Amino acid sequence: MTGDDSREEPTANETGTPVPDGGAAGADDVALDPWGSSSVSDYRKLFEEFGIEEFDEVLEEVPNPHYLMRRGVIFGHRDYRPVAEALQNDEPAAVLSGFMPTGDPHIGHKLVFDEIIWHQQQGADAYGLIADLEANSARGMSWEEIDEHARDYLLSLLALGFDPEEGELYRQSENRELQDLAFELGAEANFSEFQAIYGFDGETDVSHMQSVVTQMADILYPQLEEPKPTVIPVGPDQDPHVRLARDLAERMRFFKVSEAYASFELEDEERALVAAFYEELEPAEFDDDTLRCTHVADALAETPLADLETDADTLSSVLTKLEEAGMEPVRPRTRFFDRRATEDAFDALIDAIDGEKRVYENHIDAFEIDRAEAEELAREIEVDNGGYGFQPPSSIYHRFMTGLTGGKMSSSVPASHISLLDDPEEGYNKVKSATTGGRETAEEQREKGGKADECPVYELYAYLLSGDDDEFAKEVYDECVGGERLCGGCKEQAAELMREFLAEHQEKRDEVEELLEETDIELESPRRR
Repeated sequence: MTGDDSREEPTANETGTPVPDGGAAGADDVALDPWGSSSVSDYRKLFEEFGIEEFDEVLEEVPNPHYLMRRGVIFGHRDYRPVAEALQNDEPAAVLSGFMPTGDPHIGHKLVFDEIIWHQQQGADAYGLIADLEANSARGMSWEEIDEHARDYLLSLLALGFDPEEGELYRQSENRELQDLAFELGAEANFSEFQAIYGFDGETDVSHMQSVVTQMADILYPQLEEPKPTVIPVGPDQDPHVRLARDLAERMRFFKVSEAYASFELEDEERALVAAFYEELEPAEFDDDTLRCTHVADALAETPLADLETDADTLSSVLTKLEEAGMEPVRPRTRFFDRRATEDAFDALIDAIDGEKRVYENHIDAFEIDRAEAEELAREIEVDNGGYGFQPPSSIYHRFMTGLTGGKMSSSVPASHISLLDDPEEGYNKVKSATTGGRETAEEQREKGGKADECPVYELYAYLLSGDDDEFAKEVYDECVGGERLCGGCKEQAAELMREFLAEHQEKRDEVEELLEETDIELESPRRR
């Protein structure tokens, strides 16, 4: 999980073949590979195939939204509402993202720097990490190289406004709490899962697999002291990490809270069938006005399979369970399933549930508490009894920046990106040489307008050069597509702004050198030889 916007091609033995959505059916068109080979050409596919939600749907709930949010650069999210709500209500929240120090920080990384800093300014606890274990294991970087690049990332993060006194900076290799958490999480994951999600095979290094578990610990690290909504700002190629972290957060919980209709356990599709028939059937039609499992089984068996919106195996399974339960009443309840609770925690939960309840060997059924209240109670009991109580981490996704040469922005292609360490004059020249979305002639440009949506130079305005000035970004866009703005003048203006930005940024980097030395982060790895 890194905020790297450069996407160098990995070798086959680094990651294997990228697998869409862990091999999920129907996700064949977009492969999301956290180690750099992904290139998303149609972001809409991510909504359909991976369950990423459109950020516009939650934008109105975000206090003082960042310009990257307002302009659609941050285009998607996974469960961001709890974070937005916490920020609105001045409640605990956190933001974390990591940086793999494999090269110079560039303008693509600035997107993530800005997202971390904005959340910190809105009141969230902020964490910036150097993914040095990942860089060493997955990319083969030496510790000397890692140290050099890590310093550059940290200086740029501080220069852009990260407050180290209010936030935390760390290296994976030097954080013992993180490593202990990774060890615990590793007990909840297995190779088959890694194989399905990441395409790992028999040639994959064990250290590479360990780095994945470490990244899962990174994502959950902000919740070690207390559970709280946490957002991970990344590019969409990092979504496999987020999905796995959400799964592991759930597996680490003491209790699983769900809805139930009888004393036995139902799978999600089975429960949906029983719920539907509970709503449809009238208890008054049966003896003693009570709807029982055998009644639901009879009704299901009499209904054509085509009308049930399920498959034959699911129907057979739920019928078996209902028939075995026989005359047990069907009655909605909230279930606390014992996933990995201690005996003390299980007993404490029994005592804490008010009203009618039934206690079984592996679960507790409560009849007078709703789902949301039950979730909070389960988390409270867990934390009070030594558990983590993790909330599923959220994520926001920003678009990949197009390379200045028109292809992918890659650290291995110097002309495609602008490093935050580039000499300002070099940055000026790179913009002046950039590909544009302009027409072949000035006359055609004036007549038909430019293609701002396909222009790497306009991206520079929208993502960086316009800053917080939405009116300026819109003016550049409107003038381009309206034919008033020609590419020569547009690039000249962008190049001047880039030169100014780099000069100012590098001056600030010099100013925060002393601030970096005062932080707790280890700047030189003890692993160097």
